[in-house]
Amino acid sequence: MALTGYFGLFFLLMLWYTVLAPSLFFPVTLSLLIMITPLLLPLRGVLHARPKSCAWAAFLSLLYFTHGSIEAYVDPEHRFLAIAEIIFSLLLFLGASFYLHALKKQPKS
Repeated sequence: MALTGYFGLFFLLMLWYTVLAPSLFFPVTLSLLIMITPLLLPLRGVLHARPKSCAWAAFLSLLYFTHGSIEAYVDPEHRFLAIAEIIFSLLLFLGASFYLHALKKQPKS
């Protein structure tokens, strides 16, 4: 669930700012640097299921949830993209949270 949210958010943002609705005010590279770079920071740890990286990815997903909510309110033309961002960020947050909760319940050996 967390990986679906993570990669869904990653590819959605890549498509959104390059193909589907590039910004008229900022260059594409700057938009990608601002939106994609934070997602790349916990990538290795999320792929290896490290608890700290999963926690940081969950915290990071809240920023994308906020961004999607603001975009959905402000831009009715691209509301479907913002709603997809909200869904993927919630998937990431819930998946990472459930994973961390399951790790906490496991007996230590």
